Amino acid sequence: MDDFKHKFFFFINKQVVHSRSPAVVSLNEEAVRPPTEEGNPLHRESQLETRKTHEHDPLADQDILESIEPEFFNSESFDPCNHELKKLPAKLECDAIERDFQKLQQQQLVVSKKVLQLILQKHTTFNEEFARILEVQEELKTTLCVCKKGRSDLNLAKRQFTTASLGILANYRKRQVVQGLLHSLNTIKTLQRTEERLQELLSEGNYPRAIGLLLECQSAAATYRHFTCVAALSGKLQDTLEMAEEQLDQALAKVCSHFDADHYSKVQAAYRLLGKTQMAMDQLHMHFASAIHNATFSVVHGYVELCSGGSTLYKKQFKQLCESVTAESFIPCLVDLCKALWGIMRSYHQVISWHQRNDLEKLSADGVSELVDFEASFNKQYVKQKLGNGLVRIWHDVQARVSAYLLGSDLALYKSDDFLQVLRVVHRLIEVGEEFCGSKSEELQNSIKKQSSNYFCNYHRNCLEELRIFLENESWQMCPVKPDFTLLQLQEFRSLRHVLKSWKPRGDCLNGDQTTMTSPECSSSNHSQDSSSVTGGYFARYSEAGSPFDLGLDEVQEEDILANIGDEPSGYFSDESDEDIPDELKSDFVDENVGDTVSNKHSKPSSKKMSRREFVKAPILTNTTVTVLRQCGKYLQMSHLLRPIACEVIICMSQLFDYYLYAVHTFFTADLPVTSHSLYNLKLQASLKRIQDNLILPDPSQFAESDLDQSERTKDKVPQPHISPVVDLTQQETLHGLAERVVAVESVIFLAKQLEFLQSYLEHLQGGSSFLQQFFSQTVAVTGELCHPVYMHVSAYAVDFKGILSLMAKVNWEVKEVMSQHSHYVDILLRELQIFSMRLEEVAMRVPIPREVYVILWQSIFHLTCSTFVEGFSNAKKCSNGGRGLMQLDFIQFLSKLEKLTSVRPIRGRDYVENYVKAYYLPEAALESWVREHNEYSCKQLLALVSCVCQNNKKTRQRLIALIEDMEKVGSR
Repeated sequence: MDDFKHKFFFFINKQVVHSRSPAVVSLNEEAVRPPTEEGNPLHRESQLETRKTHEHDPLADQDILESIEPEFFNSESFDPCNHELKKLPAKLECDAIERDFQKLQQQQLVVSKKVLQLILQKHTTFNEEFARILEVQEELKTTLCVCKKGRSDLNLAKRQFTTASLGILANYRKRQVVQGLLHSLNTIKTLQRTEERLQELLSEGNYPRAIGLLLECQSAAATYRHFTCVAALSGKLQDTLEMAEEQLDQALAKVCSHFDADHYSKVQAAYRLLGKTQMAMDQLHMHFASAIHNATFSVVHGYVELCSGGSTLYKKQFKQLCESVTAESFIPCLVDLCKALWGIMRSYHQVISWHQRNDLEKLSADGVSELVDFEASFNKQYVKQKLGNGLVRIWHDVQARVSAYLLGSDLALYKSDDFLQVLRVVHRLIEVGEEFCGSKSEELQNSIKKQSSNYFCNYHRNCLEELRIFLENESWQMCPVKPDFTLLQLQEFRSLRHVLKSWKPRGDCLNGDQTTMTSPECSSSNHSQDSSSVTGGYFARYSEAGSPFDLGLDEVQEEDILANIGDEPSGYFSDESDEDIPDELKSDFVDENVGDTVSNKHSKPSSKKMSRREFVKAPILTNTTVTVLRQCGKYLQMSHLLRPIACEVIICMSQLFDYYLYAVHTFFTADLPVTSHSLYNLKLQASLKRIQDNLILPDPSQFAESDLDQSERTKDKVPQPHISPVVDLTQQETLHGLAERVVAVESVIFLAKQLEFLQSYLEHLQGGSSFLQQFFSQTVAVTGELCHPVYMHVSAYAVDFKGILSLMAKVNWEVKEVMSQHSHYVDILLRELQIFSMRLEEVAMRVPIPREVYVILWQSIFHLTCSTFVEGFSNAKKCSNGGRGLMQLDFIQFLSKLEKLTSVRPIRGRDYVENYVKAYYLPEAALESWVREHNEYSCKQLLALVSCVCQNNKKTRQRLIALIEDMEKVGSR
């Protein structure tokens, strides 16, 4: 019992020590033990076992730490003894108390060991902190010595200094205070006078100096804000700064309309001092947007006000103002509108150039290796990005304004020159936009495309109708142009001369004498072949003054295409007399039918007279040809200026040529006396058929009364033209209008060559469409084939071939002897051909006849004459050997005389006659194979030949006749 009590009290004492401060347990475990326990073998044994159990088991220690009740750590006033006593049951048990004791002892050991570990971990820090404490202690000792020394010195000064010395020091201090006060008063006075200086600087435009002065004043005011007057002045300075920023914003707005580098540099420097570079750039773009809207509204409003004189115009929107512009003011207003917008875009372009130039100057001054301030670098990137994005934004606003103006008026009734003027202005604006920001200007293109599509349908219909009137009133006289005349000399091609001259043609010819382009511009592959802008761009050319819309849009240049036709008695040619000159070439060139198509107000005759040689070399064309070329020039300008409808315009331009070609063919081949299947090749036939189906209005009688689609199918077609009654194609003396025929055909050929010169550029405009290739290969290329059917009429009526056949029918082909004298019809035939040759020379004096035409005429006559010989020979029902010899004699005599009459070689059809005559000498056995091989003769001619050769052999004659009839049936199939 005593032993139990002893242990119980020991446990209570132990808990008291542990609960008071577990963190400050002594390192010596023996020191915390009660003295009564030192000799207790039970306790020592239990303690050793506990140490052995937990010495190398950190996990068990952790579990024991966690098993300690939290009440032991809550408060210093905690009483562990009472806590444990309260836990005892009413009935005490020794074993339970012993277990609780051992548990508490284990917890004490673990806590002590943990504390020891923590102390060992912080031992180094403890030593360092203790060393610093010692160092602070030494410094305190030194400070104490200094204080003692100072007090000793002060006591010495107190004993040695007099009252006078202290008075001097006091006065000096007062002087310093007064000087400081005087400086403050002068500063305040300067601040009060600063406002006047600020107004002077702002009025002079010296914004950086004004802003700098304001910032200095604000800094000084902040220093002397303890003065009452300065506090009031600070508010006034703030108001002045806000006013200066407003004036600075107004100065920034002036940059939009007129850029001045010095002015803009001062504004940017002022904003840089304020630290508002980014805000300045935002404000600048807002000012540019406002400038575009205000400038366009002001321009359109000015023109509308001039016309209407209304006072309520400012209440209208911009779109309503655009609809109020009259047709007379539309183009001037458009030009002024583009000029105003050009000034704004040029200012923006100069702003960008100023920033680029400024960045380069800073880079060259500061060097590349310097570390740039982050804020300055950020501002620089912001400005660069803002300016780049502003290009597209400004051009979008420009497009929107101009598009609204274009769509506000109806251009369908405008004249072609006025409409082309509009296209040129818009095209120039599109070029400016492409140079400005690389934009394709889709919005502007769509607006002008819409207007152009509406306009061009009516315009082309009127052009075709006008061309029909020209053709029906054309007298087919040669227009006296210069020998070197080409379409590039016409006023309508003026704006495209640079493009067409520098464009690489595909070996095309520019005029009738096959002069190919060899200009040095053609070999330059780097040259922009489709640009009218000058080298360096519009912004480089008009960097200071002017605009791209000042020149090159509406100036009129004089043409010099007509040959000189003087009033002097010497006549038309400078080296020939009046007797050799036709009357129509002696007078001044006047065409009452076509008005001023060629001799318009722009034409200026040359002072030099045309010689006969130049007359022969001059291209053969008519007034209508020049009219068609002028229309092609206008169409080409539309295609060049407005690419979206280029295909449609080029197709319509080809219809002008188609209609001209069809008219010439209709006028001069309507009365062909011979069969025409041999005169046309397949391409020419197909082209004429295509033109008739697609372009020529059919006879109204071909439509039924119930045909409701007639107007829809014929709205794009033109009535068939009729030749002018003044053109006489029946006179034998004029070779049935040979001069008119030559002029008509050669004018078509000249027109075709001019189109071939434009072919490569037209293909470029059309973008690789197959239409042009078909048009040039199937229509333009076969224009020369029109010569054969047109000139065949002249050749057919050059000789009375029916009369010659009648004379041949009277010849006796049954003579028994070979004749030495040819038949009379040969002399008559040669006489008529001689007359034809003389008339041909007379026509050549009026109109130069090309060598090709001369050859075609004679070859046609050769063909007709040889056909007449064969036909006349085949009309002979009976023929003797003497008659066959007479046939040969007649034909040989004719050839010998004919070769002296003309220099055209070879004589077409010679073999045709000789083979037929020689067939009379063939034996009956060889005649069958000859008949099979020579199907160029008609059935009648072959039958006549067989009848003559086989007149004594009825069986052979019948067999050959049956063979010929079978061959005719096969040929007809």
